[in-house]
Amino acid sequence: MKPLRKIAGFLIILIIGLPLLLGIIWAVGLTKGAVSPEFVSELPQEIIEEVPNLVDEVFEEAKNREVITDVNTRAWLDAAARAGISPREVMIETGLIDWMENELSASLEKIGEILRGEIRIREISINLKPLKVALSDEAIDFYIQEIIEALPPCKDEDLELWQGLSRKDKDLIELPACRPEPSIVKNFLEAERIRRVEEIPDEFTVFENIHALPFGISRFMSLVSYTLFLIPALFVLLGAIIASTSPASFFRWFGLSTLIGGFISLVLAFFTKNLALLTIKFPHYSLLETWSMEFQELILEKTEWFIRLIFNRLFSPVMEISGIVCIVGLVIFALSFVMRKNTKKS
Repeated sequence: MKPLRKIAGFLIILIIGLPLLLGIIWAVGLTKGAVSPEFVSELPQEIIEEVPNLVDEVFEEAKNREVITDVNTRAWLDAAARAGISPREVMIETGLIDWMENELSASLEKIGEILRGEIRIREISINLKPLKVALSDEAIDFYIQEIIEALPPCKDEDLELWQGLSRKDKDLIELPACRPEPSIVKNFLEAERIRRVEEIPDEFTVFENIHALPFGISRFMSLVSYTLFLIPALFVLLGAIIASTSPASFFRWFGLSTLIGGFISLVLAFFTKNLALLTIKFPHYSLLETWSMEFQELILEKTEWFIRLIFNRLFSPVMEISGIVCIVGLVIFALSFVMRKNTKKS
């Protein structure tokens, strides 16, 4: 009878308890990371502050012929250098940097205050109209026209590529590095502007239809998600009760199962985070397939620091909770030896 009880308890823990424990650890950890003020408010503001410098660094290093050797991309970058206008200057002239550093940052700061519970929850609208205005600004058209004017005239085969542009799958840097007729450029810029601007809504609303919550949204979500641990705990507890034959063996089954679940989750979180960071370093797996590989590598090199920050702030809570579960399991497992000694003394 005892072997059957142990098998039944083991199967309950293995098939139901441990998978639920792993799932809850990841759900709670990712939720905690995703709704934290650091991830939603502070991290975007850090990125916004660095965007102008990031653009300048990419543009300056891209001028180096040893960094970008692809012929077509090299020709576009050389033309951009001869245009006499930097991307940063265009961003300033269109008001894009001013919007990011002021209005957008202010909205993100309010979101952070609400998440931390410093102010009462209310609907926050992020105004995207300045972004649409910036993308529609003539300064962008002028900048692109200046770059194209610095290119050599198109040959017949290259001109056909310009004339057969598909707005859905063509990128400027993928086009032949040549100067087509002004009418083609004008039609291209108008169509591209319309497509880009139409995809952006006028505003983005945060905390819509959410009523007041105690402790702030971030803490409230964390408290609610922690109660979910009762579900796997019940199944692990049930399996331990069935499999155990004494108080000491119960603590041993329960503690060891909890320890194993936390350890597996910790290892998975560690390898998942590092595998994601490793994958980012290889442009073969990126979404910029229409750009030259060297240009992708340059962009990824300059943006790796905040990509790493994003993954760290998402996966760190998972690893922290996994570590806590491991410690709890280890403590309970250690109690089994205390119970065993007390039983022998009795």
